[in-house]
Amino acid sequence: MFKKFQPSTDISGQTAVKSSVQRSIRAAILSQWKIDPETLESIWPKKESVIQVKCREHISIFTLHGEPLFFQHFDGPFYPTLRLLHKYPFILPMVRVDRGAIRFLLAGAHMMCPGFTSKGGYLPPLESAILAEKPVAIYAEGKEHAIGIGLTKLSTEEIKKVNKGVGVEVVTHLGDDLWVLQKV
Repeated sequence: MFKKFQPSTDISGQTAVKSSVQRSIRAAILSQWKIDPETLESIWPKKESVIQVKCREHISIFTLHGEPLFFQHFDGPFYPTLRLLHKYPFILPMVRVDRGAIRFLLAGAHMMCPGFTSKGGYLPPLESAILAEKPVAIYAEGKEHAIGIGLTKLSTEEIKKVNKGVGVEVVTHLGDDLWVLQKV
């Protein structure tokens, strides 16, 4: 999603978000992420106004004091930026790929099911299974921080059963142009 993203040409405009829209965004984030209102308050204080940065391909990046906090594609789910996820690693459910998938993920490839089901991979147990079309933090075997954020194409139980094809569609990863973008 953020391959060859250049702020000078791909940003079409910036607007302050109305307070009524901010309330609906806050409610959506609280329902989509594993986060409590106090943590959201520390990330984005209610008194602070966010700026919506409109980009190509219907991507909106929401910034606070110029720092990207989260983004959205069309009317899809809200994703935190990787920098925010590194500060608050518990806000998205976690999956882990084995060492062999790291170089592919850092190149922007989608993650295949065998990368999660092999020895170094991890999928949550049945009682905390993740449904399809949900945002997840992608960790790598032996690494402390998330190296990507993706959208599950299958539920975690289906990934275990099918064990072939794309399991998680990568939305952003370390080293992409959103990661490089520290201020807008």
